[in-house]
Amino acid sequence: MKIACWSGPRNLSTAMMYSFASRPDFAVWDEPFYAAYLLHTGIPHPMRDEIIASHEPDPNLVGAMCKGTIPEGKANFYMKHMALHMLPEFPMDWAESCTNIHLLRHPARVVASYGAKRTGVTQDDIGFRQQVEVYKKVGGVVVDSADIRKSPRATLARLCNAIGLEFDPAMLSWSEGGHPSDGIWASHWYGAIHKSTGFAGAEGPLPELEGDAAALMEEALPYYRTLEAHKI
Repeated sequence: MKIACWSGPRNLSTAMMYSFASRPDFAVWDEPFYAAYLLHTGIPHPMRDEIIASHEPDPNLVGAMCKGTIPEGKANFYMKHMALHMLPEFPMDWAESCTNIHLLRHPARVVASYGAKRTGVTQDDIGFRQQVEVYKKVGGVVVDSADIRKSPRATLARLCNAIGLEFDPAMLSWSEGGHPSDGIWASHWYGAIHKSTGFAGAEGPLPELEGDAAALMEEALPYYRTLEAHKI
């Protein structure tokens, strides 16, 4: 089985990659189109030059690798994708043969978390619109990160059942300090997850946003609601 898990940033996506990486039957891949996205857009993300230099920047080659042999001789492959990385000219045909999962997080939490790492955040940066576009193209199973954090075992078991995969309790924990499949950008973005050994508990009340951050959240909310309506 090849899984393409789609989300936006600050969305429990790395924890989910670690969860699947804890299974002995899975290889994982961290945001394979990130370098191509940065090269083609010119967006000044943190560590931009290092990312382009260290990861494959040709989207057609990345797409071919997504369709290729599963690494490490594993039976299954989990690919962590940011929906916003899939520019219109990038190949998507490879996703048609994948089991597609769409990971959600309330936009108020995404905006608050992402805004702590970057300034001048726009709708294109947080990826809700692009995630709906991907969902319309490839379909798949929708799961909300809030449900995972509230009840990891029950929600992951439900997710595995929905995609025809046997649940493995190994998915509930991982080793502290990161994973060999982390992208080079991990040093900037993954500080908290590298200190963890499992899913954090349920989140508290939604953050209270003001000004541009509140407007950004309101603009993203309809996209979130569109996908939330399909969650397992």
